[in-house]
Amino acid sequence: MRQEKTQWKDFLENICVLKWIWSFLLLGPVCIGLMGYLMFTSLWLLPVLYLIWQLTDWQTPERGGRRSAFVRNWTVWEHVRDYFPMKLVKTAELNPNKNYILGCHPHGVLSIGAFISFSTEACGFKDLFPGVCSYLCTLGGLFKIPLYREYAMATGCCPVSKPSLEHLLSKSGKGNAVVIVIGGAAESLLSLPGVNTVVMKQRKGFVRMALESGADLVPVYSYGENNIFRQVIFPEGSVSQRLQQLFKKAMGFAPCLFVGERWFWMPYHCPVTTVVGSPIAVPKRPSPTQEDVDHYHLLYMEALAKLFSEHKVACGLSESHNLRIV
Repeated sequence: MRQEKTQWKDFLENICVLKWIWSFLLLGPVCIGLMGYLMFTSLWLLPVLYLIWQLTDWQTPERGGRRSAFVRNWTVWEHVRDYFPMKLVKTAELNPNKNYILGCHPHGVLSIGAFISFSTEACGFKDLFPGVCSYLCTLGGLFKIPLYREYAMATGCCPVSKPSLEHLLSKSGKGNAVVIVIGGAAESLLSLPGVNTVVMKQRKGFVRMALESGADLVPVYSYGENNIFRQVIFPEGSVSQRLQQLFKKAMGFAPCLFVGERWFWMPYHCPVTTVVGSPIAVPKRPSPTQEDVDHYHLLYMEALAKLFSEHKVACGLSESHNLRIV
């Protein structure tokens, strides 16, 4: 029988979830604003020295970053996990003597399931997969923001750029699990409660990278990710929808208009279960042909569909619910 939460525990969970959402959405602009403000005060030397140091440290995010076990083990993340609640499920072993590309689906509005599962230890990744180190890859522009980059790197995040992936998969030893939210900005715009649509058919760059480095592919699905917010979907062809698409093309992410259960951005209490599938063996081919890429891309899509089908009922979906791949 599930134990009732105390008022204090409920309060802590709410505060920690709000902290994560506000840091995700606003910490970057706040850091930029703070640095700009300090430039016009008597403390101007601090931002100048930091920016000089940042220039010398410019390549660090693409060389594995600076992950911090202290930050990844913050109690804050455990409260965020318990709020929904969230769970990480293992279906197969990951050999620590190999490298992996984990394709995580769906994106959802904020990809909170991917973050808690792979950028923190709240769901027990290192205990489930001993000897394997997870790196959640995200927009490279975030690592150019002063101060914010330190926070992002501390959680184990890295840019989703080719130099970054090459370093982790080919130049940083074994036991690295690079996590990529394949659908990206396009998929975030399809995030609706009860809908399980993934953008995959034309996303083949991660497969090519897997072949070039010999990293195995692993499908991952976060059931419930699309249920934690209610997104406003603009009519096809409307001015708002066109502006949203233009912003996505220019900035690399989509400005979603969404609301939560309360306090505007407070997410719904919906269970999020992230299931890690079985690895797909990928041979190392430094110059893969398009046929090679298409073959393993098809194997990956089939494995993802199978993973979804096998676990959907246990994760709260009906037997008739199907995964839609676009």
